[in-house]
Amino acid sequence: MELQDLEQELARCSACPLRKDAIGPVGWYGNPQSPIVFVGEGPGGVEDDYGCPLIGPSGQLLDKALWATKMTRDRVLTTNIIKCRPKNNRTPDAAEASFCGKLWLSMELAIIKPKVVVALGSVALHYLGNNDMRITRDRGMWFKTEQGIDCIATYHPAYLLRLYGREQVAAKWDVFHDLEAARERAALLAPDYVFMSEEKPDLFKLFKKRVHDYL
Repeated sequence: MELQDLEQELARCSACPLRKDAIGPVGWYGNPQSPIVFVGEGPGGVEDDYGCPLIGPSGQLLDKALWATKMTRDRVLTTNIIKCRPKNNRTPDAAEASFCGKLWLSMELAIIKPKVVVALGSVALHYLGNNDMRITRDRGMWFKTEQGIDCIATYHPAYLLRLYGREQVAAKWDVFHDLEAARERAALLAPDYVFMSEEKPDLFKLFKKRVHDYL
């Protein structure tokens, strides 16, 4: 199966209750040839509106972090564990993450075959690692996913937006070093790949607002 075929199947998904409160599933964005994939927890309101992962305030902060570590969103690939926005933007629970992740993310990764996965935040860390792992303790540490992919976890950009002052500065540096480590390992495993375009893509020009189809 090709990624575009999986995308068509995802658009028709109504396998869990989260679908009824969302405009529609939100897939992935980026280059399917990328040796590195960034996995967040799930779409928020802006992501649901535009059908693009990490396009809202969190995504804009991620774009800055990627640029600082010589990557751009069009040259890597970003996706989420959960494909439909939970009502009121709540955090997905472990059962929802497991159900949706096994249904879609596992297939994405099997098609893309990345060399490195970056888990953004606790939900992604728990799914890609295990429920005993803690983002505050285990971020920056390498482990293998169930599929045998090298994975490193770091703070979700939404977490950084909730911090301020020295705490925020320290956490941003942690993310910088984690992303830098991820890029270096991916570059080692895919030495000819170009991780950065000359300009950051404007996702709001590439994606248009969607209309709720009221399933």
